[in-house]
Amino acid sequence: MVRQGTAMLLEVNALNVRYGTNHAVSEVSLKVGAGEIVTVLGANGAGKSSLLKAIMGAVPAASGTIKFDGQDITNKGSSARVKSGLILVPEGRQIFVSLTVEENLLIGAYTRSDGDINKDTEAVFDRFPNLAARRDSPAAVLSGGEQQMLAVGRALLSRPRLMMLDEPSLGLSPILVAQLFELIAELNQDGLSILLVEQNTHMALKLSQRGYVLELGAVRATGSSDELTNDPRLAEAYLGAAE
Repeated sequence: MVRQGTAMLLEVNALNVRYGTNHAVSEVSLKVGAGEIVTVLGANGAGKSSLLKAIMGAVPAASGTIKFDGQDITNKGSSARVKSGLILVPEGRQIFVSLTVEENLLIGAYTRSDGDINKDTEAVFDRFPNLAARRDSPAAVLSGGEQQMLAVGRALLSRPRLMMLDEPSLGLSPILVAQLFELIAELNQDGLSILLVEQNTHMALKLSQRGYVLELGAVRATGSSDELTNDPRLAEAYLGAAE
């Protein structure tokens, strides 16, 4: 259940996504309230990435509606969604390795025309000192963990109100995963709402307030993170063994 009195920031209702005859997302409904961390769990191929891409406008919705801050954005393009305060940190980071670290960051501000981009860029470098030390270096020299931080920093340059992260811990060492989850918690404490797709189910549930479990594109379970963690049937069927 969404916490009582929480203003809804994202509302997805009966969303369907199809790739030809493949029904990737089937009648999915979910909500993210202002200030919440909500996680989406499920096995590979469950439709999690397709769901985030559809919310972002990267793939079209076959049917259903997507509302952000009360406005219907179902038929709006990705750029309009970014301007409204929605951003996706994609799986695999998608860093431009031939560009410098700073040039990669500035891509995140492509929808902005205000005068605070330089200030916000420096704020990202203050948050990520490793990136600041390599601001003029090609992004190819960054480690996997630093590339993930760059992807998050790039997203922050769009001044989001809701950040969606698709498998952010993929390929990272346990130490870097712990640092990443600390970062997500800090961003949330700063007022950023989070919709998290994550393979590390136990850490994701520990961090989030609520969760949804997808199977074959459909929501099979939803509840508070404590409810999902403590349901033995869900733990065995969907959440896997302790990681």
